[in-house]
Amino acid sequence: MVQAVHRAVQILRELASTGPRLGVTELADRLGVAKPTVHALLRTLEREGLVVQDRDSSKYQLGPHLVQLGNAYLDTQELRTRSLTWADQLATRANEAVWVAVLTGDHVLVVHHAFRPEGAVQILEVGASIPWSTCALGKAIVAFAPTSERERLLAGDPAVLTGASITDPEELAGQLKEIPRTGYAIEDQESAIGDAGIASPVFDRSGEVVGAIGIVGPVERLLAESARQELAVAVRETARNLSRDLGAPRGTARMPGP
Repeated sequence: MVQAVHRAVQILRELASTGPRLGVTELADRLGVAKPTVHALLRTLEREGLVVQDRDSSKYQLGPHLVQLGNAYLDTQELRTRSLTWADQLATRANEAVWVAVLTGDHVLVVHHAFRPEGAVQILEVGASIPWSTCALGKAIVAFAPTSERERLLAGDPAVLTGASITDPEELAGQLKEIPRTGYAIEDQESAIGDAGIASPVFDRSGEVVGAIGIVGPVERLLAESARQELAVAVRETARNLSRDLGAPRGTARMPGP
C-alpha cells in the first residue's frame, strides 16, 4: 500500500515537472515500473480527478482536483494570509510584482503573487516551483534555515536554468553568509534571462524562518545602481513588518534595523 502511494506521487511529480502529457510507456520507463502497474495507478488517479487522459493521444496530464487541493493548502497558509496586505503595499511602493514563497524540499513554492500596479498583461505565478538556488526568495530562506538543512541543500546538485545560475557551492555559501548582514538576497538572471529579484526572509512567532517576500522584474529596473538600494530597503522593511504580524520577536535572526 505504501509503495503504491509512493509510486502514485512519483507519477504526479513526473507529470508536473515534464508535462504537458505523458503516456503509460513513458511513465513506466521514467519510474522503472511495469506498464500494467503504471496503468492501474493512472486509472485510480483518473477516477479521483488527479489526472485526466487526452482522448486523441491517450496520454495523461494533471487533473483539475489538484487545483482544489492546492487551494486548500493555500487557504491554511498563515504566511500567505498575513502577507496579502503587505504584498500589495510593497507592489505599490516599488511598482514591481511581489512574490511570497515557502521552501518545499529543494524548491520554493510561490504562495502569493501581487501584480505590478502599472504593468502590462501579467501571468499569475501562484503555485510556481523554483529551484531555491536560482532565486532571491530561496536564498533568503535558506540563509536562515537550520544548519543541517542549509548544508544538505548546499551539498545537492545546483540547478542550472540559465548561464547565470550559480553552480559553485562555495559561491552560493558565500552569498548565504552575506544575507544576514544585509537582510536581503539578490537574484541576477539566475532563473530567467532578463529577470532579477530582491527578497528578504520572513519569521514566525518562534523566531524560525517560514518563507520570504520579494520583488521580481526586469534586471535593468531592479538592479540598476540608482534603484537597487531603495528597493532593497522597501523589501527588507516589508519582510520585517510581515514577520512582526506573524508574531516574530524583535531582532529575529539578526535582521538589520530596529
